[in-house]
Amino acid sequence: MKEMSLTEHLEELRKTVIRVVIILAVSFFIAYSFGDMISEFLLAPLRGALSKDSKDQIVYLGLLDKVLSQLQVSFWSSILLSSPIWFYEVWRFVKPGLYEHETKAVKPFIFVGFLLFVLGVLFGYFVVFPLTFETLLSFGVGNVNASISLKEYLILSSKVLVFLGVVFQLPNVLLILGFMGIVTKYSLREKRRYVYLGFAVLSAMITPPDVITMMGLWLPLAALFEVGILAVALIVHPYLARHHS
Repeated sequence: MKEMSLTEHLEELRKTVIRVVIILAVSFFIAYSFGDMISEFLLAPLRGALSKDSKDQIVYLGLLDKVLSQLQVSFWSSILLSSPIWFYEVWRFVKPGLYEHETKAVKPFIFVGFLLFVLGVLFGYFVVFPLTFETLLSFGVGNVNASISLKEYLILSSKVLVFLGVVFQLPNVLLILGFMGIVTKYSLREKRRYVYLGFAVLSAMITPPDVITMMGLWLPLAALFEVGILAVALIVHPYLARHHS
């Protein structure tokens, strides 16, 4: 572990922040140049759910809606697409303050965290979106046409994908808490019923009033929690046993 003064830490933090801002700025302009393609990618699940035999349509309601929606999509896309690079910059800042054995323990979290983030985004796009749109568009009275705001949809879908990417960090979070000694496999198992209840409430809040769609989100969350317990049992407990024996 490299010893650094407070001034050196602040200077290194300043440099890291500047590099991250530059990375995000460059990524934003790249994402903006491909804004039409990214928007079409986000619109595909919704268009697939809209009835081809009706007058359902996606509309923009204000003169600036297209511009504002593309700016928002580019912003969220820049965070997603450049995440490996800016995450590495954060790692470079944190690494000098860790001992060698702590560095070895933390390294896997970078790869696992990114992988889980990608899985969360893919799950939202290919599973949550189709189920949710089909349910919402078929819910309630029939024989009415849908006019969906382009701006509201693109902003909402971007935020949902980022949210699911964060939610899928659950096993990683449990591993970190395990290494910190905050949780164990025993404490997690004891709290399982309360966690499942919390997942049910969360799923009911962010999905349509439909049991199938709710279960479509609840089951992956419960599975992620179980994976986290298994990871704590198989990785954290043996690791701590070796280093405290």
